[in-house]
Amino acid sequence: MNTVQSVDSVALLPAYLAAGTAVLVLITDLLLARPRATIVVAALGALGTAVGAALVGAGGDRRTFCVGADCSWVFDGRAALVGAVVALLTLGVLGLSVPALRAGRSPVGEYCFLLACSMTGGVVLGAAGDLITLIVALETLTLPLYVLVGLRRGSLASAEAAVTFFVVSVVATTLTLLGAALLYAVTGGLHLDRVGALLAERPELRDLPLTTAAVALVLVGLAFKVAAVPLHAWAPATYDGAPLPVAAYLSTASKLGGVVALLAVVQRALPADQTGPVLAVLAVLTMTVGNLVALRQRRTVRLLAWSSVAQAGYILAPLGALALVAGRTGEARDAAFAAAVAYAVFFVVLELAAFAGVTALRPAGADGGTLDDLRGAARRHPWRGAALGLALVGLAGLPPGLAGLFAKVTVVRALLDGGAAWLALVVAVNAVIGLAYYLRVTAALWAPTATSAQAAPLPGGAAAVPLVGVVAVVLAVTTVVAVVLGVAPQLVLDLAGR
Repeated sequence: MNTVQSVDSVALLPAYLAAGTAVLVLITDLLLARPRATIVVAALGALGTAVGAALVGAGGDRRTFCVGADCSWVFDGRAALVGAVVALLTLGVLGLSVPALRAGRSPVGEYCFLLACSMTGGVVLGAAGDLITLIVALETLTLPLYVLVGLRRGSLASAEAAVTFFVVSVVATTLTLLGAALLYAVTGGLHLDRVGALLAERPELRDLPLTTAAVALVLVGLAFKVAAVPLHAWAPATYDGAPLPVAAYLSTASKLGGVVALLAVVQRALPADQTGPVLAVLAVLTMTVGNLVALRQRRTVRLLAWSSVAQAGYILAPLGALALVAGRTGEARDAAFAAAVAYAVFFVVLELAAFAGVTALRPAGADGGTLDDLRGAARRHPWRGAALGLALVGLAGLPPGLAGLFAKVTVVRALLDGGAAWLALVVAVNAVIGLAYYLRVTAALWAPTATSAQAAPLPGGAAAVPLVGVVAVVLAVTTVVAVVLGVAPQLVLDLAGR
């Protein structure tokens, strides 16, 4: 066998663009030392990465770093979708960060560099074809976030959140690496397709205790990354302590990365009869606990964090159909994986719109505050309040938030096709529970204010107008994207199914 690996630079172009963005940000910050120039370079790099991923993906599947039939880099339609979405999320979060960066809350060069590095990990993650590339990409996505969470100057809550996130992530990575090592010991391979083929061809390997331990460790490690119950406790405290734009990135790009990693190993490597029951239990616990605890939240970011936990349960739900024989047929499996990816994409767009709405209604550099701080906000700022309300209604799965509605319908349909009607019923019940807190916040936006203090305009005077304008642009664009996806959801479903 020829052991010389082929290299297709076109397939690697999105990764080159993302990594090049990080390098250019450093050089720009070093040579020019102008915050505006640094932010512009980071924004153009993120936009270029999204365009590059879309163009490469449009040209068909491309593989590189191959030894025989096994490839470490597989850039297909799903990888292009993930790469473009991660890059656009990075661009959106960068826009939300402009007010705080211009106010000197965080060092601009370091902030933009870390965000670009995290984007690089997300782009690589979508195309990972082996366990090592997948884990390294996932850590490249996560590692800069430890620093970004704690980068807010003079904030004890931010430092505590960073330490919590770091400790939990290190444990999760250790478990995932140990599981990957045990899988290698069992199969002698690291490429996802080869590991999956060996476990399918040799049933005796699946019965080994070592295989069971390996599958359990990999699932547990990746479940930490998506904040699935009971491995979720780090998420609310970390989101609430992080700067608001970083919390948005954690809830969108970082969560999407964890979902993509979990889907990759479940779809291509791990045996469905072992992963299906575990994922079904995780989905039920995650959506139920997330929704019930979200009902009692009074801080805005904590409510969004717990709702994000619940949404992770909806994303995992289609994979629970793998627990049944009917759910392991080829067509049912493909529908389940496509539904999970599509739901994740719909969710991150709506979640970013929700965080953009909160950021637009809060003072520059402030945290998310409490729900009382948003009371009557839509009366004072109708367009921003309406956009936030649309995002919340979409997350609840109600019209006119059609993206969220179609996402939930897609999940339920995949579960019914896989014979998991009981799990579809759990999804429906939890969707009803979720209505309580989403609609409560939405109604509060138009409620009359109790005091004159609450009706005060955003601080900052005239100097704050252009800064709020940047956030308003991000909010407007994200809202338009959410509306477009709601009108044409099949575009996402087709890409997710490739």
